Amino acid sequence: MGDGKAALGGRFLDAAIGLLRRVRDEDGDALAAAGELVADTVVAGGRLFAYGAGHSSLPAQDLVYRAGGLALMNLLAVPGAVGVEAPATLGSALERIDGLASAVLDTSPLRSGDLLVIISLSGRNPLPVEMAMKARATGVKVIGLTSVAYTTETESRHSSGTFLKDHCDLVLDSKIAVGDAELTLDGIPAPFAPASTVVTSAILQAVMATAAGSLADRGVEPPLLRSGNVDEGHDWNERIMREYGDRIFYLR
Repeated sequence: MGDGKAALGGRFLDAAIGLLRRVRDEDGDALAAAGELVADTVVAGGRLFAYGAGHSSLPAQDLVYRAGGLALMNLLAVPGAVGVEAPATLGSALERIDGLASAVLDTSPLRSGDLLVIISLSGRNPLPVEMAMKARATGVKVIGLTSVAYTTETESRHSSGTFLKDHCDLVLDSKIAVGDAELTLDGIPAPFAPASTVVTSAILQAVMATAAGSLADRGVEPPLLRSGNVDEGHDWNERIMREYGDRIFYLR
């Protein structure tokens, strides 16, 4: 393998690191505010939910039932749009259906006082836009994680002409360029090496770390899960789940 090709892995890692540094340096205040909003919800007795369609569901799932993560984070799932299911194109089609978000929220446990994290790279499709609009209208706080670049370089697919970022209490910008591909190479006609999952997952874990610290500062033990593969992990998790069982929906 030529030196140029051998260096592609390193180039991708450098690109991802650069994006993460931008998030840290440019949006530290937004990350802190998001963590405080999560902590506010926990203290007030609210429940935590995360939603993302297609590959944007992967960072949402990474928050749920996670060792070292908050036990109260639940996945808001849209059947047919959780991760990459077969047929893979169905999830993309569902994101563009008007009214689906209302049906999802009407049949979900979300209620006023809860917090919903909505992840959508482009933030332009009807499903995440309507989900944010509907959730806020019912008293749910919304954190949107998206690439703000899409709002200036693409058009909304929602009838209102708005994007996810226009309907959130707080917006986190992943800094991902339109197209979600970090590398190019002579002889390869399309850009490649997407970084959105790496960056988005890291942003959300930074928010959860901030939330845990904020809860501790308030004298509240953060309801964290431990790995089931360490001694006493199961006993620890059973205690947390007993204490917060009314706010944990992935066990039902």
